[in-house]
Amino acid sequence: MRFILFTQLEMGSAQMCNLVLFLAILHAVLAVSPGEDNSAESYWLLRIKSELVDPVGVLDNWSPRAHMCSWNGLTCSLDQTHVLGMNLSGSGLSGSISHELWHLTSLQILDLSSNSLTGSIPSELGKLQNLQMLLLYANSLSGKIPEEIGLLKNLQVLRVGDNLLSGEITPSIGNLTQLRVLGLAYCQFNGSIPSGIGNLKHLVSLDLQKNSLDGHIPEEIHGCEELQNLAALNNKLEGDIPASIGMLRSLQILNLANNSLSGSIPVELGQLSNLTYLSLLGNRLSGRIPSQLNQLVQLETLDLSVNNFSGAISLFNAQLKNLRTLVLSNNDLTGSIPSNFCLSNSSKLQQLFLARNSLSGKFQLDLLNCRSLQQLDLSDNNFEGGLPSGLEKLEHLTDLLLNNNSFSGNLPSEIGNMSNLETLILFDNMITGRLPPEIGKLQRLSTIYLYDNQMSGGIPTELTNCTSMTKIDFFGNHFTGSIPATIGKLKNLNMLQLRQNDLSGPIPPSLGYCKRLQIMALADNKISGTLPETFRFLTELNKITLYNNSFEGPLPASLFLLKNLKIINFSHNRFSGSISPLLGSNSLTALDLTNNSFSGPIPSELTQSRNLSRLRLAHNHLSGEIPSEFGSLSKLNFFDLSFNNLTGEVPPQLSNCKKIQHFLLNNNQLAGTMPPWLGSLEELGELDFSFNNFHGNIPAEIGSCSGLLKLSLHSNKLSGNIPQEIGNLTSLNVLNLQRNNLSGSIPSTIQECEKIFELRLSENFLTGSIPPELGKLTELQVILDLSENSFSGEIPSSLGNLMKLEGLNLSLNHLQGEVPFSLTKLTSLHILNLSNNDLQGQLPSTFSGFPLSSFLGNDKLCGPPLLSCLESAGQEKRGLSNTAVVGIIVAIVFTSSLICLVMLYMIVRIWCNWRKVTISSMDAGGTEQRREEEKWEYGDKEKRTNGKYWKVNSMALVPSQDKQNPRTCIFHFKMDTEITGNTLV
Repeated sequence: MRFILFTQLEMGSAQMCNLVLFLAILHAVLAVSPGEDNSAESYWLLRIKSELVDPVGVLDNWSPRAHMCSWNGLTCSLDQTHVLGMNLSGSGLSGSISHELWHLTSLQILDLSSNSLTGSIPSELGKLQNLQMLLLYANSLSGKIPEEIGLLKNLQVLRVGDNLLSGEITPSIGNLTQLRVLGLAYCQFNGSIPSGIGNLKHLVSLDLQKNSLDGHIPEEIHGCEELQNLAALNNKLEGDIPASIGMLRSLQILNLANNSLSGSIPVELGQLSNLTYLSLLGNRLSGRIPSQLNQLVQLETLDLSVNNFSGAISLFNAQLKNLRTLVLSNNDLTGSIPSNFCLSNSSKLQQLFLARNSLSGKFQLDLLNCRSLQQLDLSDNNFEGGLPSGLEKLEHLTDLLLNNNSFSGNLPSEIGNMSNLETLILFDNMITGRLPPEIGKLQRLSTIYLYDNQMSGGIPTELTNCTSMTKIDFFGNHFTGSIPATIGKLKNLNMLQLRQNDLSGPIPPSLGYCKRLQIMALADNKISGTLPETFRFLTELNKITLYNNSFEGPLPASLFLLKNLKIINFSHNRFSGSISPLLGSNSLTALDLTNNSFSGPIPSELTQSRNLSRLRLAHNHLSGEIPSEFGSLSKLNFFDLSFNNLTGEVPPQLSNCKKIQHFLLNNNQLAGTMPPWLGSLEELGELDFSFNNFHGNIPAEIGSCSGLLKLSLHSNKLSGNIPQEIGNLTSLNVLNLQRNNLSGSIPSTIQECEKIFELRLSENFLTGSIPPELGKLTELQVILDLSENSFSGEIPSSLGNLMKLEGLNLSLNHLQGEVPFSLTKLTSLHILNLSNNDLQGQLPSTFSGFPLSSFLGNDKLCGPPLLSCLESAGQEKRGLSNTAVVGIIVAIVFTSSLICLVMLYMIVRIWCNWRKVTISSMDAGGTEQRREEEKWEYGDKEKRTNGKYWKVNSMALVPSQDKQNPRTCIFHFKMDTEITGNTLV
């Protein structure tokens, strides 16, 4: 009864409802036979069980009918009255950790690791004063580590890593003075490492890796005198590495990789005489690598890669006699590899990684003394010279990486004696000569990368003896001849990269027997012939590139069997026939058949490849309409059907292809109007519908394509105005609308297209003045072409702001006024055409270097290369003088004639008067005789008026028909006195 009352008080009133259950269990315990469980701890164990989910049934025998010490996972005291250990690790349990565990007061070991437990760590665990091991790692626990954990004075092992625990590490952990193992790895802890960690004098292992801890490593860490393993990699620790770590003389493993530690390596680390593993990779450490590290005679692994260390290498394998792995890659180390790096053949070094530094010099021959080397990586440095012929001394070498250096000369034939070699990486050097046939002796060779060298000659047939080969990459060399006919022997080959060589001849049929081939790249060669039928066996092939060769003929129908193809590029060949054999795979992501002679319609079966993103069928002889089924290709971003014979309209279903960036249908026979839904293609960057038969207006919706870089609609039948919305295309680089029927003026909103560098609007019916806003397009560079329109007004002086402009064509318009002097600022201009306008005035002198044709058709324009303005004025003056001369001559003739007539009249009157005086003294018969003489002297009136005489009538002079000798006052002195009298009166 006393026990019952104590229990009731301990539980509190809130748990009175559980009392009935407890009494029932206790009654059952007292009623069972002596072999059954009669311990009160069984009650709490059953309560603990009730909070767990046990899908596997590990806890099925936890029953009052059996003694608790026989229950799975429990260890009891010798008298079988108390539970000392609970080990349910890896039992598939879920649910939460029970708060009732504290009732198991004798518990020393609690192992619930590697389950699927959730919830938090109960703070009540701090009451288990006898607990020595708490293992909760590899669950899904969350929340913080309860501060009460610091109450477990006897705790020696605490492992709660690989959970979802977060927050700061509770400082109370510093109270666990008996702790030997602290595992907090692979959680989400933040904050700094508590300085109280230095109180754990018996701590042997501290694992804090893969958290978000920041701040400095506490100096107090030296208090962990027995520490052997310190792992704090993959955090955000910063600051210097504390020199006090050098006092941890028992330390064997120090891993501080992938933090933000800075400063130099403290020389005190050289005092860690028991250290076997040191990794500081992936920090911000700098300075020289201290030579004191050579004192770490027990060191087996040293990784200082991905830092900022500089200076020469001061580490020597001759002193680090137990060193097996040395990694100094990704630093700024300079100089050469020390000549005494390996002094004897007793070196244990197996891995030497010096990649991505600034090391130089020749291949250090002393490295050949490192006979145990298995992996040697000197890539991405400045090494030069030839490869030593003694490489075969490294008989255990499996991986040789010398890429991205300046090694030159031939590949030594002795390399064929490196019988264990599996990987040979020599790309991006200056190696020349032939690939030695001895390479065929390397039976274990699986990867050979020789790309970006200057090797020549044929690919040796012996290479096909390397039956372990999986990857061949000879890209960018000068290999000639044909692909070895025996290449089919490489049954394990999965990558064949022979692009950009000078290979010729047909593809050997045996290549089809490399049935594991996944990547075949034979592009940029001179390979010819047709594709072999054996390609049907390449069922694992997912990428094939044959572009820029001389393949021809129709495709084998058996290619349809290649169901795993993802990338096909057969462009720039002479293939013909249908493209249907390439459509057997529904996994296509890229198909490029540009510049061939494929014909027939575009198969709608292409749309079965729903992941197709690049479709390029340009420069073929394809006909028919664009399949409307293409609207289902939601991932399509490059769509190029240009230079074919396609007809019909653009299917409206393509509006569903929202990811299109390049939309090229130019040079076909497509018709209809420009679809307004183009404005819904928000990722559109290039739109080229030129050289078709599109008509109607340019849709205003095109202005919604804010990312458009190129808009080319030239050589169509488009009409109407250029939409104002063109100004919304603020990313536009190229706008080409020439050779259409566009009218109206250039919208001023075009000034918003500030990134445009090519603008062509020629051969339209545009009117109005050239908008001065064009002067704001300061990125215009290639050309501004407004020719063959009906622009009027003056050339805006603002065009002088286009400082990058290389071409300006304003010809065949109605432009007036002078050429603005501001255009002289266009110093990059090398094409200028202002011809056939109504320009006038003097050309700027800087335009004298342009051809005469640039300015013809402007009659009032002068200055070099046209006539100088003085000469032009002289020509105009001479033209006016000729007219004046004619007038003057007429005036002179008229005046002279008038004077002559007056004088003649006066002479005649004088003579007549004289005659009268004379007659009066004569006889009467004289008068008749005179009249008869006058008759014969002058003739009759009719004959006088039709003679070859000048005659004066109504004050007008009629010139003689004798134009060779014009006269002004010679009248043959035969005048009709009647006419003369009438004319002069």
